[in-house]
Amino acid sequence: MANTVQARKRARQAVERRAQNMSQRSELRTAIKKVRKAVAAGDKTAAQAVFKESQCIIDSIADKRIIHKNAAARHKSRLSAAVKGL
Repeated sequence: MANTVQARKRARQAVERRAQNMSQRSELRTAIKKVRKAVAAGDKTAAQAVFKESQCIIDSIADKRIIHKNAAARHKSRLSAAVKGL
């Protein structure tokens, strides 16, 4: 348990930051699922459109260091390969 004022403030900030990070990580997972769903449906134009949107989300989350930049690159690469495979 935090005993000092500074430690209490840090604990509050950590809770808020964790909630924000979890929200953005959820947004990332949703974006990836949308692309996978479009690829599974077989609609290449829709898959490309959704992939373009998800690229922005993935890059944004990597810039905020919620996921590592190499993990973001890996996600984009695999999604791109899936879209091109249609």
